[in-house]
Amino acid sequence: MRSEIVSAEQYNTREVLEAILTSIDEGIHVIDTKGTTVFYNQVAADNDGMEISEVLGRPLLETFPSLTRRSSTLLKVISSGKPITYKGQSYVNLHGKMVETMNTTLPIFVEGDLIGAVEIAKDVSRLRVLSERLLDLESSMTKQKKKPTNHNGAIYTFTDILTVSAQFLHIIEQGKKAADSSSSVLVFGESGVGKELFVQSIHNESSRRKGPFIAQNCAALPDSLLESLLFGTAKGSYTGAMDRQGLFELADGGTLFLDELQSMPIELQSKLLRVLEDGLVRRIGAMKSTSVDVRVIAAMNIYPEEALKENKLRADLFYRLNVMSYRLPSLQERKEDILLLSENFISTFNQNLGKAVKELDLKVKSAFLHYHWPGNVRELKHTIEYMMNVTEGTVLTENELPVFFNGFSGSKNWKDAPLLPLREAVKKTEEELIQQALIQTNGNVLQASKILEIPRQTLQYKIKKRGRLTGQLNERE
Repeated sequence: MRSEIVSAEQYNTREVLEAILTSIDEGIHVIDTKGTTVFYNQVAADNDGMEISEVLGRPLLETFPSLTRRSSTLLKVISSGKPITYKGQSYVNLHGKMVETMNTTLPIFVEGDLIGAVEIAKDVSRLRVLSERLLDLESSMTKQKKKPTNHNGAIYTFTDILTVSAQFLHIIEQGKKAADSSSSVLVFGESGVGKELFVQSIHNESSRRKGPFIAQNCAALPDSLLESLLFGTAKGSYTGAMDRQGLFELADGGTLFLDELQSMPIELQSKLLRVLEDGLVRRIGAMKSTSVDVRVIAAMNIYPEEALKENKLRADLFYRLNVMSYRLPSLQERKEDILLLSENFISTFNQNLGKAVKELDLKVKSAFLHYHWPGNVRELKHTIEYMMNVTEGTVLTENELPVFFNGFSGSKNWKDAPLLPLREAVKKTEEELIQQALIQTNGNVLQASKILEIPRQTLQYKIKKRGRLTGQLNERE
């Protein structure tokens, strides 16, 4: 009787588990240690252009003949027993269809023994189509322009950088000297300090100001898409590929801004280095190279020394880019700018929102000056925007401070402050951390999940559960 009960319980557990995995809106593929598929949901089948019956119960390499034990993320995890996160993979299915996915692959252990691997995959083929359409659009717009103007990608100049900080003013003067040069530039600093504003100012101050300014975040696309976006493609380089210019060719005569350079794969960095050295770009699948006249400006949100130490940046590429480098100070280092920027943002949102706010009250000013601003100027701007949206008066007070802002605590007497129930305090703290991560990454869920060190799917679930956080999402994510 006992064995029958255990058997029924196990059966019910498996039924529930399969129902959950089947209902998830991402591809789920599970193999055993021999490489045979033991679970494969409909989303995975749709992504791969296969029928479930063609994959389930069959060896992985038989179903996807273009994969090998070295290129398959699932088989790599079976071999190493270690997870692989956010890894792009390109392969051809049994019917000759080219498939591109972004995978998180995890080993499955039961009582310490490896019994298989599970892969959570998102189809990025449509991302490639969208990126190629974007390239086509930019290319057609470039051809239509008879007289280039300053509004071809870069809208900011050095006069748009508001500061009374002696440190930052000195950096701006150095940036103006960089504008007179044609050398590569490296800009680094925390997220939200204004790196792109600084880079656009260099472009608009330079002799290239009438040429295009094109910006690309290296963390926004999977490896294979980033390479084709940067360097272009030749017809036939992969199924459905057409002759397309990459961003290097589109930026000819102007500036190409590569943000979050440390997220670019090491292999792709070597290709970038060759372009910087000889000015020649070869499209993916092409036999010939094209000469381009492009100034590359790169940015990172971590220190170069840290990127080198963690093998996120090639040393030779760093030395090539580090001809002129600038570290932009955090808002914590230029506190004298906090109230100046606040006044400017109030003026801007008065116009945008039809408000008549005059100032911050003294308590909020004190809170702002004591707060550490981990999201820097971007966080300050979002905070002011939130307060302007909810206020009904002409002065912003502590009552309008957003839930995630805890800087005001510096002016409170914590000895007498009432304590929240633990569960409520944990929930509030979690909301604040998610909110700040989204602000620091400009709403990019993937990057925010890396900062918080949780799976992207978990973060998406938490954001949807707390609907008010969805306003921080970046539509590009």
